[in-house]
Amino acid sequence: MTMDHHQHHIENKALRLTGAIILNFAITAAEIIGGIAAGSLSLLSDALHNFSDGIALIISGIALRIGKQPKTTRYTFGKKRAEILAAALNAAVLVVLCVFLIKEAYDRFLHPAVPSGMIMLIVGGVGFFANLAGMLLLRAHAHHNLNIRSASLHFLSDTISSAGVVFGGLAIRFWSVSWIDPLITILIALYIIWESFDIIKDITDIIMMAAPSSVSLEEVCTFMRTLPGIENVHHAHLWQMSETAIHFEAHIRVKDMTVSRTEAILSSLEHELKLRFNIAHVTIQCECSRCDSQSLIA
Repeated sequence: MTMDHHQHHIENKALRLTGAIILNFAITAAEIIGGIAAGSLSLLSDALHNFSDGIALIISGIALRIGKQPKTTRYTFGKKRAEILAAALNAAVLVVLCVFLIKEAYDRFLHPAVPSGMIMLIVGGVGFFANLAGMLLLRAHAHHNLNIRSASLHFLSDTISSAGVVFGGLAIRFWSVSWIDPLITILIALYIIWESFDIIKDITDIIMMAAPSSVSLEEVCTFMRTLPGIENVHHAHLWQMSETAIHFEAHIRVKDMTVSRTEAILSSLEHELKLRFNIAHVTIQCECSRCDSQSLIA
C-alpha cells in the first residue's frame, strides 16, 4: 500500500466515523424524547446505549488520529496501539452498560408499567433504520480494524436493540404484554455482552503479545530451517504490534558467518517471511555457537 493510498484510507475511516457520530447523537435525542413520552424502559435504555456509543465513537476517532502520529525516539513503534486501547475501552463500556440495563430491567419486572406501544413502534423504527445506516457506514473497515470493528459492533447492537423495541411496541400495542419491555432489554444486554467478549479476547491477545492466530511460530521456524545456510532457529518471538503489523525476531545458527553470506540469508528471509506469512518486521541475529540454549522458545 503506497503512502498516499494509506493516507486516503485513514482519512476515509475518519470521515465515516464522523458521520457515524453525528447520526448516533441524533438517534439518542429522538429516543430520549420518545422514551420519556412513552414511559418505555427499553426505549430509554436504547437511548442510553446510543449515547454511550456516541462517546465510544468519539474515542475511536481520537485514537485513529493518535495512531497516525509519526514514530519518535520515545515511541519507536509509533502509537498504533492507541486504537487497540480505544477498542478495549469501548468494549468495557458496553459490558458495564449492559449490567446496568439488566438491573433496570429486573426492577421493571418487580414494578411493572405499561408504556405506549405506538410511540415505541415509531421511535424504535426510526432508530432501527438509522442504526442500520450507521453500521453499513462503518462496515467497509470493520473486518480490518479492531477499533472500527468495536465501533461497528456498537451500531450492530443498537440495530438489534431497536428491532427489539419495535417488536416490544407491537406486542404492547396489540396484545398488552407489558413484561415484554424489560425482557427485550435483558436479551439485548446479554447479546451485547457476548459480542463484546469476542473483541476483548482479540484485544487481550494483542496486548499480551500473543502470536497471531493466522500464523504459527512452529510453521515459520520450520520453513526457515529449509533455507540454505541455516542450521538452527532458536530464541524466536512472534507477535502483533497492532492488528495489521506482525513482528518476528529470532537467532539463527549459520554455517558461514561472512558478511556477504549472512546478508544474502537475511535478505532472503525478509522477502520470504513477508511473502509467505505477511510478517512486516523481521529482526534476525546470526551466530555460529554463541547461545548455549538452542531451544525454539527461550
